[in-house]
Amino acid sequence: MRLVQDLLEQSARRTPEKVALVFERQRWTYAEIEAKANQLARALRDLGVTRGDRVALFLPNSPELALGIFGVLKADAVFVVINSTTKPDKLARLVENCEAAAVVTRARDASLAAGLVEHVPSLRCGLLAGQGAAEAAAAYDDLIALDAVWAEYPDSPPPRRAIDQDLACLIYTSGSTGDSKGVMSSHRNVVFAASSIIQYVGNVPDDVVINALPLSFDYGLYQLLMTFKFGGTLVLEKSFAYGAHFLKRMEEEKVTGLPGVPTMFAILLQMDLGAFDLGALRYVTNTAAALPVRHIRAIRRAFPCAKLISMYGLTETKRTLYLPPEQLDKRPHSVGMAIPGTEVWLEDEEGRPLGAGEVGELVIRGGHVMRGYWRAPEATAERFRPGPLPGETVCYSGDLFRMDEEGYYEFVSRKDDVIKCRGEKVSPKEVEGVIYDLPGVVEVAVVGVPDPILGQAVKALVVRNGDAPTDRDVLAHCRAHLEDYMTPKFVEIVDSLPKTTSGKIARTALC
Repeated sequence: MRLVQDLLEQSARRTPEKVALVFERQRWTYAEIEAKANQLARALRDLGVTRGDRVALFLPNSPELALGIFGVLKADAVFVVINSTTKPDKLARLVENCEAAAVVTRARDASLAAGLVEHVPSLRCGLLAGQGAAEAAAAYDDLIALDAVWAEYPDSPPPRRAIDQDLACLIYTSGSTGDSKGVMSSHRNVVFAASSIIQYVGNVPDDVVINALPLSFDYGLYQLLMTFKFGGTLVLEKSFAYGAHFLKRMEEEKVTGLPGVPTMFAILLQMDLGAFDLGALRYVTNTAAALPVRHIRAIRRAFPCAKLISMYGLTETKRTLYLPPEQLDKRPHSVGMAIPGTEVWLEDEEGRPLGAGEVGELVIRGGHVMRGYWRAPEATAERFRPGPLPGETVCYSGDLFRMDEEGYYEFVSRKDDVIKCRGEKVSPKEVEGVIYDLPGVVEVAVVGVPDPILGQAVKALVVRNGDAPTDRDVLAHCRAHLEDYMTPKFVEIVDSLPKTTSGKIARTALC
Protein backbone atom coordinates (compact mmCIF):
# COMPACT_ATOMS: atom_id res chain seq x y z
CA MET A 1 0.00 0.00 0.00
CA ARG A 2 1.45 3.35 -1.05
CA LEU A 3 -1.34 5.85 -0.50
CA VAL A 4 -3.75 6.24 2.40
CA GLN A 5 -6.79 5.70 0.16
CA ASP A 6 -5.38 2.26 -0.65
CA LEU A 7 -6.41 1.24 2.88
CA LEU A 8 -10.04 1.57 1.80
CA GLU A 9 -9.69 0.53 -1.83
CA GLN A 10 -7.98 -2.79 -1.14
CA SER A 11 -10.49 -3.79 1.55
CA ALA A 12 -13.33 -2.80 -0.81
CA ARG A 13 -11.88 -5.12 -3.47
CA ARG A 14 -11.34 -8.01 -1.02
CA THR A 15 -14.62 -7.82 0.93
CA PRO A 16 -16.97 -5.34 -0.79
CA GLU A 17 -20.10 -6.45 1.09
CA LYS A 18 -18.52 -6.57 4.53
CA VAL A 19 -19.76 -3.97 7.03
CA ALA A 20 -16.94 -1.45 7.38
CA LEU A 21 -18.65 1.19 9.51
CA VAL A 22 -21.45 1.13 12.07
CA PHE A 23 -22.90 4.47 13.17
CA GLU A 24 -26.03 4.58 15.32
CA ARG A 25 -28.36 2.28 13.34
CA GLN A 26 -26.61 2.75 10.01
CA ARG A 27 -24.37 0.03 8.56
CA TRP A 28 -22.05 0.93 5.69
CA THR A 29 -20.21 -1.66 3.59
CA TYR A 30 -16.75 -1.16 2.16
CA ALA A 31 -18.26 -0.95 -1.33
CA GLU A 32 -20.69 1.80 -0.28
CA ILE A 33 -17.99 3.94 1.35
CA GLU A 34 -15.68 3.42 -1.65
CA ALA A 35 -18.41 4.52 -4.06
CA LYS A 36 -19.36 7.65 -2.10
CA ALA A 37 -15.71 8.63 -1.65
CA ASN A 38 -15.16 8.33 -5.41
CA GLN A 39 -18.16 10.56 -6.10
CA LEU A 40 -16.95 13.19 -3.64
CA ALA A 41 -13.47 13.13 -5.17
CA ARG A 42 -14.88 13.75 -8.64
CA ALA A 43 -17.03 16.61 -7.35
CA LEU A 44 -14.09 18.25 -5.58
CA ARG A 45 -12.02 18.14 -8.75
CA ASP A 46 -14.87 19.69 -10.74
CA LEU A 47 -15.05 22.43 -8.12
CA GLY A 48 -11.41 23.32 -8.71
CA VAL A 49 -9.67 21.36 -5.93
CA THR A 50 -6.29 20.29 -7.28
CA ARG A 51 -3.42 18.11 -6.14
CA GLY A 52 -2.07 19.20 -2.75
CA ASP A 53 -4.97 21.55 -1.95
CA ARG A 54 -6.29 21.39 1.59
CA VAL A 55 -9.94 20.57 2.30
CA ALA A 56 -11.31 21.34 5.77
CA LEU A 57 -13.74 18.80 7.23
CA PHE A 58 -15.71 20.54 9.97
CA LEU A 59 -17.91 17.63 10.99
CA PRO A 60 -18.59 15.53 14.09
CA ASN A 61 -17.88 11.81 14.07
CA SER A 62 -20.17 10.49 11.34
CA PRO A 63 -20.19 8.43 8.13
CA GLU A 64 -19.96 11.68 6.16
CA LEU A 65 -16.70 12.53 7.92
CA ALA A 66 -15.26 9.07 7.27
CA LEU A 67 -16.05 9.05 3.56
CA GLY A 68 -15.09 12.72 3.36
CA ILE A 69 -11.55 11.85 4.49
CA PHE A 70 -11.18 9.29 1.72
CA GLY A 71 -12.95 11.46 -0.86
CA VAL A 72 -10.46 14.26 -0.27
CA LEU A 73 -7.54 11.82 -0.60
CA LYS A 74 -8.94 10.39 -3.83
CA ALA A 75 -9.01 13.95 -5.21
CA ASP A 76 -5.22 14.03 -4.58
CA ALA A 77 -5.90 16.65 -1.90
CA VAL A 78 -5.03 16.96 1.81
CA PHE A 79 -7.70 16.46 4.46
CA VAL A 80 -7.86 18.66 7.55
CA VAL A 81 -10.30 17.42 10.19
CA ILE A 82 -11.33 20.23 12.53
CA ASN A 83 -13.08 19.39 15.77
CA SER A 84 -16.80 20.12 15.44
CA THR A 85 -16.87 21.99 18.77
CA THR A 86 -14.37 24.59 17.51
CA LYS A 87 -15.72 28.13 17.87
CA PRO A 88 -16.29 30.22 14.70
CA ASP A 89 -13.37 32.60 15.23
CA LYS A 90 -10.87 29.78 15.74
CA LEU A 91 -12.39 27.82 12.85
CA ALA A 92 -11.81 30.80 10.57
CA ARG A 93 -8.19 31.04 11.75
CA LEU A 94 -7.53 27.37 11.06
CA VAL A 95 -9.19 27.43 7.64
CA GLU A 96 -7.21 30.53 6.76
CA ASN A 97 -3.97 29.09 8.16
CA CYS A 98 -4.15 25.92 6.07
CA GLU A 99 -5.35 27.92 3.04
CA ALA A 100 -8.21 25.51 2.47
CA ALA A 101 -9.70 25.30 -1.01
CA ALA A 102 -13.01 23.84 0.21
CA VAL A 103 -14.87 23.18 3.44
CA VAL A 104 -17.31 20.37 4.23
CA THR A 105 -19.68 20.86 7.14
CA ARG A 106 -23.21 20.21 8.41
CA ALA A 107 -26.32 21.74 6.91
CA ARG A 108 -27.00 23.59 10.16
CA ASP A 109 -23.67 25.41 9.70
CA ALA A 110 -24.55 26.66 6.20
CA SER A 111 -24.37 30.34 7.10
CA LEU A 112 -21.03 29.78 8.81
CA ALA A 113 -19.69 28.00 5.72
CA ALA A 114 -20.97 30.77 3.44
CA GLY A 115 -19.25 33.37 5.60
CA LEU A 116 -15.98 31.45 5.42
CA VAL A 117 -16.16 31.22 1.63
CA GLU A 118 -16.80 34.95 1.46
CA HIS A 119 -13.96 36.01 3.77
CA VAL A 120 -11.21 33.38 3.33
CA PRO A 121 -9.53 34.10 -0.04
CA SER A 122 -8.40 30.50 -0.66
CA LEU A 123 -11.87 28.97 -0.25
CA ARG A 124 -13.65 28.16 -3.51
CA CYS A 125 -16.75 26.43 -2.18
CA GLY A 126 -18.50 24.69 0.68
CA LEU A 127 -20.28 21.34 0.78
CA LEU A 128 -23.10 20.52 3.18
CA ALA A 129 -23.90 17.18 4.77
CA GLY A 130 -26.91 15.87 6.62
CA GLN A 131 -30.62 16.47 6.80
CA GLY A 132 -31.76 19.71 5.17
CA ALA A 133 -28.54 20.12 3.18
CA ALA A 134 -30.31 20.67 -0.15
CA GLU A 135 -32.54 23.43 1.22
CA ALA A 136 -29.66 25.11 3.05
CA ALA A 137 -27.36 25.00 -0.01
CA ALA A 138 -30.06 26.53 -2.21
CA ALA A 139 -29.90 29.72 -0.16
CA TYR A 140 -26.23 30.37 -1.01
CA ASP A 141 -24.36 30.63 -4.31
CA ASP A 142 -21.16 28.88 -3.18
CA LEU A 143 -22.61 25.95 -1.27
CA ILE A 144 -23.48 22.48 -2.58
CA ALA A 145 -25.34 19.64 -0.88
CA LEU A 146 -23.66 16.25 -0.76
CA ASP A 147 -27.00 14.78 -1.92
CA ALA A 148 -26.42 16.56 -5.23
CA VAL A 149 -22.97 15.02 -5.45
CA TRP A 150 -24.40 11.50 -4.96
CA ALA A 151 -26.98 12.17 -7.68
CA GLU A 152 -24.66 13.71 -10.26
CA TYR A 153 -21.25 12.02 -10.21
CA PRO A 154 -20.22 8.47 -11.18
CA ASP A 155 -18.87 6.22 -8.44
CA SER A 156 -15.85 4.89 -10.31
CA PRO A 157 -12.38 5.85 -8.98
CA PRO A 158 -10.98 9.06 -10.48
CA PRO A 159 -7.47 8.97 -11.97
CA ARG A 160 -4.80 9.35 -9.30
CA ARG A 161 -1.75 11.59 -9.50
CA ALA A 162 -0.46 11.67 -5.91
CA ILE A 163 2.59 9.68 -4.78
CA ASP A 164 3.49 8.59 -1.27
CA GLN A 165 5.65 11.68 -0.70
CA ASP A 166 2.59 13.94 -1.07
CA LEU A 167 0.87 15.28 2.03
CA ALA A 168 -2.14 13.25 3.15
CA CYS A 169 -3.36 15.35 6.06
CA LEU A 170 -2.77 18.19 8.46
CA ILE A 171 -3.59 17.41 12.09
CA TYR A 172 -3.82 20.49 14.26
CA THR A 173 -2.32 20.14 17.71
CA SER A 174 -1.91 22.66 20.53
CA GLY A 175 1.37 23.00 22.38
CA SER A 176 2.06 24.47 25.80
CA THR A 177 1.49 27.95 24.41
CA GLY A 178 -2.00 27.05 23.22
CA ASP A 179 -1.15 27.95 19.62
CA SER A 180 -2.50 25.41 17.12
CA LYS A 181 0.07 23.98 14.72
CA GLY A 182 -0.74 21.83 11.73
CA VAL A 183 1.34 18.64 11.75
CA MET A 184 2.11 17.68 8.14
CA SER A 185 1.74 13.95 7.49
CA SER A 186 2.66 12.39 4.16
CA HIS A 187 0.98 9.28 2.77
CA ARG A 188 4.15 7.37 3.60
CA ASN A 189 4.07 8.57 7.23
CA VAL A 190 0.45 7.55 7.72
CA VAL A 191 0.68 4.13 6.07
CA PHE A 192 3.89 3.32 7.97
CA ALA A 193 2.40 4.32 11.34
CA ALA A 194 -0.85 2.42 10.76
CA SER A 195 1.05 -0.70 9.68
CA SER A 196 3.38 -0.63 12.69
CA ILE A 197 0.53 -0.26 15.19
CA ILE A 198 -1.51 -3.04 13.57
CA GLN A 199 1.54 -5.28 13.84
CA TYR A 200 2.00 -4.97 17.61
CA VAL A 201 -1.72 -4.83 18.43
CA GLY A 202 -2.20 -7.97 16.32
CA ASN A 203 -5.32 -6.82 14.49
CA VAL A 204 -7.18 -9.28 12.27
CA PRO A 205 -10.12 -8.85 9.85
CA ASP A 206 -12.54 -10.23 12.47
CA ASP A 207 -11.81 -7.34 14.83
CA VAL A 208 -14.65 -4.97 15.68
CA VAL A 209 -13.23 -1.71 17.06
CA ILE A 210 -15.30 0.88 18.89
CA ASN A 211 -14.23 4.53 18.73
CA ALA A 212 -15.73 7.47 20.63
CA LEU A 213 -12.65 9.66 20.25
CA PRO A 214 -13.00 12.55 17.78
CA LEU A 215 -11.51 11.90 14.34
CA SER A 216 -9.84 15.31 14.67
CA PHE A 217 -7.65 13.66 17.34
CA ASP A 218 -4.98 11.46 15.76
CA TYR A 219 -5.71 8.55 18.12
CA GLY A 220 -9.33 8.57 16.97
CA LEU A 221 -8.43 9.13 13.31
CA TYR A 222 -6.12 6.13 13.22
CA GLN A 223 -8.88 3.84 14.51
CA LEU A 224 -10.63 4.53 11.20
CA LEU A 225 -7.51 4.24 9.06
CA MET A 226 -6.20 1.10 10.76
CA THR A 227 -9.56 -0.69 10.73
CA PHE A 228 -9.96 -0.07 7.01
CA LYS A 229 -6.41 -1.31 6.44
CA PHE A 230 -6.89 -4.68 8.15
CA GLY A 231 -10.45 -4.98 6.83
CA GLY A 232 -12.32 -4.98 10.14
CA THR A 233 -15.44 -3.15 11.32
CA LEU A 234 -15.42 0.23 13.07
CA VAL A 235 -18.24 1.13 15.46
CA LEU A 236 -18.11 4.92 15.37
CA GLU A 237 -19.69 6.85 18.23
CA LYS A 238 -20.44 10.57 18.32
CA SER A 239 -18.76 10.91 21.70
CA PHE A 240 -18.27 9.25 25.07
CA ALA A 241 -20.95 11.38 26.74
CA TYR A 242 -23.00 8.43 28.04
CA GLY A 243 -21.00 5.55 29.42
CA ALA A 244 -23.95 3.14 29.71
CA HIS A 245 -24.86 3.69 26.05
CA PHE A 246 -21.25 3.09 25.08
CA LEU A 247 -21.12 -0.21 26.98
CA LYS A 248 -24.43 -1.29 25.46
CA ARG A 249 -23.01 -0.67 21.99
CA MET A 250 -19.97 -2.76 22.89
CA GLU A 251 -22.28 -5.58 23.92
CA GLU A 252 -24.54 -5.31 20.84
CA GLU A 253 -21.71 -5.20 18.30
CA LYS A 254 -19.49 -7.76 20.07
CA VAL A 255 -16.60 -5.31 20.17
CA THR A 256 -13.12 -6.85 20.28
CA GLY A 257 -11.01 -3.66 20.43
CA LEU A 258 -11.39 -0.74 22.87
CA PRO A 259 -9.12 2.29 22.43
CA GLY A 260 -9.39 4.76 25.26
CA VAL A 261 -7.80 7.57 27.23
CA PRO A 262 -7.47 7.85 31.04
CA THR A 263 -10.58 10.02 31.36
CA MET A 264 -12.73 7.37 29.65
CA PHE A 265 -11.36 4.59 31.81
CA ALA A 266 -11.85 6.63 34.99
CA ILE A 267 -15.56 6.89 34.12
CA LEU A 268 -15.95 3.27 33.02
CA LEU A 269 -14.37 1.94 36.19
CA GLN A 270 -17.06 3.65 38.28
CA MET A 271 -19.80 1.78 36.41
CA ASP A 272 -21.31 -1.67 36.89
CA LEU A 273 -19.48 -3.40 34.05
CA GLY A 274 -20.94 -6.75 35.10
CA ALA A 275 -24.33 -5.61 33.79
CA PHE A 276 -23.03 -5.93 30.21
CA ASP A 277 -21.77 -8.91 28.21
CA LEU A 278 -18.33 -7.75 27.10
CA GLY A 279 -16.87 -11.19 26.64
CA ALA A 280 -15.86 -10.54 23.00
CA LEU A 281 -13.33 -7.90 24.06
CA ARG A 282 -9.85 -9.00 23.03
CA TYR A 283 -7.70 -5.93 23.66
CA VAL A 284 -7.72 -2.50 25.32
CA THR A 285 -5.31 0.30 24.39
CA ASN A 286 -4.49 3.51 26.21
CA THR A 287 -2.56 6.60 25.19
CA ALA A 288 -2.76 10.45 25.47
CA ALA A 289 -1.55 10.17 29.09
CA ALA A 290 -0.19 7.37 31.24
CA LEU A 291 -2.69 5.31 33.21
CA PRO A 292 -2.25 5.27 36.98
CA VAL A 293 -1.17 1.81 38.18
CA ARG A 294 -4.37 1.50 40.21
CA HIS A 295 -6.43 2.01 37.05
CA ILE A 296 -4.30 -0.51 35.16
CA ARG A 297 -5.08 -3.14 37.79
CA ALA A 298 -8.76 -2.21 37.81
CA ILE A 299 -9.01 -2.45 34.01
CA ARG A 300 -7.43 -5.89 34.06
CA ARG A 301 -9.91 -7.05 36.70
CA ALA A 302 -12.80 -5.55 34.74
CA PHE A 303 -11.74 -7.13 31.42
CA PRO A 304 -9.91 -10.32 32.45
CA CYS A 305 -9.94 -11.84 28.94
CA ALA A 306 -8.56 -8.72 27.22
CA LYS A 307 -4.91 -7.77 26.88
CA LEU A 308 -4.08 -4.20 27.91
CA ILE A 309 -1.54 -2.32 25.82
CA SER A 310 -0.13 0.85 27.39
CA MET A 311 1.24 3.27 24.81
CA TYR A 312 2.83 6.66 24.36
CA GLY A 313 2.66 8.88 21.34
CA LEU A 314 2.53 12.43 20.09
CA THR A 315 0.89 13.81 16.99
CA GLU A 316 4.29 14.54 15.44
CA THR A 317 5.06 10.79 15.25
CA LYS A 318 1.59 9.32 15.73
CA ARG A 319 2.72 6.48 18.04
CA THR A 320 6.15 6.11 19.62
CA LEU A 321 6.24 3.48 22.38
CA TYR A 322 4.17 0.47 23.36
CA LEU A 323 4.39 -1.99 26.25
CA PRO A 324 3.87 -5.65 25.30
CA PRO A 325 1.04 -6.94 27.54
CA GLU A 326 3.22 -9.70 28.97
CA GLN A 327 5.46 -6.98 30.48
CA LEU A 328 2.66 -5.21 32.32
CA ASP A 329 3.01 -7.02 35.65
CA LYS A 330 6.77 -6.53 35.70
CA ARG A 331 6.70 -2.91 34.52
CA PRO A 332 3.33 -1.33 35.40
CA HIS A 333 4.80 2.20 35.27
CA SER A 334 6.36 1.73 31.82
CA VAL A 335 4.98 2.72 28.41
CA GLY A 336 7.37 0.34 26.72
CA MET A 337 9.74 0.34 23.83
CA ALA A 338 9.90 1.71 20.28
CA ILE A 339 7.11 0.59 17.96
CA PRO A 340 8.14 -1.86 15.19
CA GLY A 341 10.44 -0.41 12.54
CA THR A 342 11.59 2.59 14.61
CA GLU A 343 14.10 3.51 17.30
CA VAL A 344 14.30 5.93 20.24
CA TRP A 345 16.93 7.19 22.68
CA LEU A 346 17.41 9.78 25.43
CA GLU A 347 19.51 12.96 25.31
CA ASP A 348 20.40 15.55 27.93
CA GLU A 349 20.07 19.29 27.37
CA GLU A 350 23.48 19.39 25.65
CA GLY A 351 22.53 16.64 23.22
CA ARG A 352 24.57 13.90 24.91
CA PRO A 353 23.11 10.36 24.84
CA LEU A 354 21.98 9.00 28.20
CA GLY A 355 21.92 5.51 29.64
CA ALA A 356 19.76 3.44 31.94
CA GLY A 357 18.43 5.21 35.02
CA GLU A 358 19.05 8.71 33.66
CA VAL A 359 16.30 11.21 32.79
CA GLY A 360 16.39 12.96 29.44
CA GLU A 361 14.39 14.00 26.40
CA LEU A 362 13.06 11.24 24.17
CA VAL A 363 14.30 11.42 20.57
CA ILE A 364 12.46 9.46 17.87
CA ARG A 365 13.65 8.10 14.53
CA GLY A 366 11.62 6.28 11.86
CA GLY A 367 9.15 6.47 9.02
CA HIS A 368 6.48 7.82 11.39
CA VAL A 369 8.35 11.10 11.99
CA MET A 370 6.08 13.61 10.28
CA ARG A 371 7.16 16.32 7.85
CA GLY A 372 7.00 19.29 10.21
CA TYR A 373 4.54 22.06 11.05
CA TRP A 374 2.55 23.80 8.35
CA ARG A 375 3.83 27.31 7.60
CA ALA A 376 5.88 27.31 10.85
CA PRO A 377 9.57 26.92 9.97
CA GLU A 378 10.89 28.04 13.37
CA ALA A 379 8.71 25.60 15.32
CA THR A 380 9.61 22.88 12.82
CA ALA A 381 13.34 23.50 13.25
CA GLU A 382 12.99 23.27 17.03
CA ARG A 383 11.10 19.95 17.06
CA PHE A 384 12.41 18.25 13.89
CA ARG A 385 16.21 18.24 13.76
CA PRO A 386 19.00 16.49 11.83
CA GLY A 387 19.46 12.85 12.75
CA PRO A 388 22.54 10.64 13.03
CA LEU A 389 22.58 9.85 9.29
CA PRO A 390 23.14 12.55 6.64
CA GLY A 391 19.95 14.08 5.29
CA GLU A 392 17.53 12.52 7.80
CA THR A 393 15.25 14.18 10.33
CA VAL A 394 14.42 12.97 13.83
CA CYS A 395 11.80 14.22 16.29
CA TYR A 396 12.62 15.70 19.68
CA SER A 397 9.54 14.87 21.73
CA GLY A 398 9.69 17.58 24.38
CA ASP A 399 8.99 14.84 26.95
CA LEU A 400 11.27 13.51 29.68
CA PHE A 401 11.70 9.76 30.14
CA ARG A 402 13.78 7.29 32.13
CA MET A 403 15.01 4.03 30.57
CA ASP A 404 15.54 0.84 32.55
CA GLU A 405 18.36 -1.69 32.10
CA GLU A 406 16.36 -3.71 29.55
CA GLY A 407 15.48 -0.76 27.32
CA TYR A 408 11.92 -0.04 28.50
CA TYR A 409 10.89 3.60 28.97
CA GLU A 410 8.96 5.32 31.74
CA PHE A 411 7.38 8.73 31.20
CA VAL A 412 8.56 11.32 33.74
CA SER A 413 6.90 14.56 32.56
CA ARG A 414 6.69 17.05 29.78
CA LYS A 415 9.69 19.35 29.81
CA ASP A 416 7.39 22.34 30.24
CA ASP A 417 5.35 20.61 33.00
CA VAL A 418 8.27 20.13 35.38
CA ILE A 419 7.69 22.05 38.62
CA LYS A 420 10.73 23.74 40.11
CA CYS A 421 10.15 23.92 43.86
CA ARG A 422 12.97 25.18 46.12
CA GLY A 423 15.33 24.60 43.23
CA GLU A 424 14.34 20.90 43.02
CA LYS A 425 12.59 19.42 39.98
CA VAL A 426 9.22 17.83 40.70
CA SER A 427 7.51 15.48 38.25
CA PRO A 428 3.72 16.00 38.36
CA LYS A 429 3.21 12.39 37.26
CA GLU A 430 5.10 11.06 40.28
CA VAL A 431 2.99 13.07 42.72
CA GLU A 432 -0.21 12.13 40.87
CA GLY A 433 0.72 8.45 41.05
CA VAL A 434 0.99 8.62 44.84
CA ILE A 435 -2.38 10.37 45.18
CA TYR A 436 -4.05 7.84 42.86
CA ASP A 437 -3.19 5.15 45.40
CA LEU A 438 -5.78 6.62 47.78
CA PRO A 439 -9.17 4.85 47.64
CA GLY A 440 -11.90 7.09 46.21
CA VAL A 441 -9.64 9.14 43.95
CA VAL A 442 -11.00 9.32 40.39
CA GLU A 443 -8.73 11.89 38.73
CA VAL A 444 -5.75 14.02 39.77
CA ALA A 445 -3.87 16.91 38.23
CA VAL A 446 -0.72 18.31 39.83
CA VAL A 447 0.54 21.71 38.68
CA GLY A 448 3.00 24.36 39.78
CA VAL A 449 1.71 27.74 40.97
CA PRO A 450 3.82 30.86 41.60
CA ASP A 451 5.14 31.20 45.12
CA PRO A 452 7.31 34.08 46.42
CA ILE A 453 9.48 31.79 48.56
CA LEU A 454 9.44 28.42 46.81
CA GLY A 455 9.53 29.75 43.25
CA GLN A 456 6.75 27.31 42.41
CA ALA A 457 4.50 25.55 44.89
CA VAL A 458 3.00 22.15 44.18
CA LYS A 459 -0.78 22.15 43.91
CA ALA A 460 -2.98 19.04 43.56
CA LEU A 461 -6.53 19.13 42.21
CA VAL A 462 -8.44 15.97 43.06
CA VAL A 463 -11.72 14.54 41.76
CA ARG A 464 -13.09 11.95 44.17
CA ASN A 465 -15.88 9.39 44.29
CA GLY A 466 -18.01 10.37 47.28
CA ASP A 467 -16.88 12.34 50.32
CA ALA A 468 -13.49 10.69 50.82
CA PRO A 469 -10.63 11.36 50.76
CA THR A 470 -10.60 14.89 52.16
CA ASP A 471 -7.91 17.45 51.37
CA ARG A 472 -6.30 16.62 54.74
CA ASP A 473 -6.27 12.91 53.86
CA VAL A 474 -4.48 13.69 50.60
CA LEU A 475 -1.87 15.85 52.34
CA ALA A 476 -1.23 13.26 55.03
CA HIS A 477 -0.85 10.52 52.42
CA CYS A 478 1.59 12.64 50.38
CA ARG A 479 3.68 13.49 53.45
CA ALA A 480 3.95 9.78 54.20
CA HIS A 481 5.04 8.79 50.70
CA LEU A 482 6.84 11.78 49.15
CA GLU A 483 9.87 13.92 49.86
CA ASP A 484 8.98 17.20 51.53
CA TYR A 485 9.71 19.32 48.44
CA MET A 486 7.34 17.13 46.38
CA THR A 487 4.47 17.24 48.88
CA PRO A 488 1.69 19.57 47.69
CA LYS A 489 1.40 22.87 49.48
CA PHE A 490 -2.21 23.12 48.29
CA VAL A 491 -4.86 20.44 47.76
CA GLU A 492 -8.18 21.35 46.21
CA ILE A 493 -11.13 18.97 45.91
CA VAL A 494 -12.98 19.67 42.65
CA ASP A 495 -16.01 18.21 40.87
CA SER A 496 -14.20 17.82 37.54
CA LEU A 497 -11.04 18.76 35.66
CA PRO A 498 -11.02 20.74 32.41
CA LYS A 499 -10.27 18.61 29.35
CA THR A 500 -8.94 19.21 25.87
CA THR A 501 -10.92 17.91 22.89
CA SER A 502 -8.71 14.80 22.89
CA GLY A 503 -9.60 13.96 26.50
CA LYS A 504 -6.35 15.10 28.10
CA ILE A 505 -6.40 17.23 31.23
CA ALA A 506 -5.99 20.87 30.19
CA ARG A 507 -3.19 21.77 32.61
CA THR A 508 -2.79 25.34 31.35
CA ALA A 509 -6.32 26.05 32.57
CA LEU A 510 -5.38 24.98 36.10
CA CYS A 511 -2.32 27.14 36.75
